[in-house]
Amino acid sequence: MADQRAELTWTEDQIPVSDRFDDPYYSLQNGLEETRHVFLAGNDLPARFAPGFHIAELGFGTGLNLLTAWSEWEASGQKGPLRFTSFEAFPLAPEDMQRALGAFPELHPWSSRFLAHWTGRTCVLDSLRFEVVIGDARRTLPNWDGMADAWFLDGFSPAKNPELWGADLLQDVANHTVKGGTAATYTAAGFVRRGLESAGFNVTRMPGYGRKRHMTRAHKA
Repeated sequence: MADQRAELTWTEDQIPVSDRFDDPYYSLQNGLEETRHVFLAGNDLPARFAPGFHIAELGFGTGLNLLTAWSEWEASGQKGPLRFTSFEAFPLAPEDMQRALGAFPELHPWSSRFLAHWTGRTCVLDSLRFEVVIGDARRTLPNWDGMADAWFLDGFSPAKNPELWGADLLQDVANHTVKGGTAATYTAAGFVRRGLESAGFNVTRMPGYGRKRHMTRAHKA
């Protein structure tokens, strides 16, 4: 069966908004700085980078989080590739991804290489081993054989995309997190924090990015 592509509307500022979830793919203020604040700082990256480090993500979207992490990986001088796995139900068409990433010229050295080697499922380079697992994460994640050092929980708003924030799925996230691993997300919704706690994470509420007062960081002891 063919993949279900994401359907988009573009704002006047050229920010992609999901028609399905009525939610932008990244911050209307500054998507790159949001990624750095929430997903990198929220997971203590790049300080925790080490050979073989594996990031996993719920919601691949435009690829902004991947490219931001990869750029920091290369800047940190790590040997060998960053391992990165995303779970995505509705992938963007390559032309939409390219258009969205064009808003971040500082990432062009990475987005150009990525798009040139992107197969729609994988991107294999000397410093990156990336795979997107396409389908509903509630069904694909339990069967995944990987273990992540850090998670980027980046589904659309829990109010609009509750399927990606349910307790069972967060338990699967915990089951695929190494001891001492972390997870971070822009949302501080109470049911999300409780779900992470029930799954075995120690959860901390932290200052959010931009207009969001709080975000969530989780640590698996």
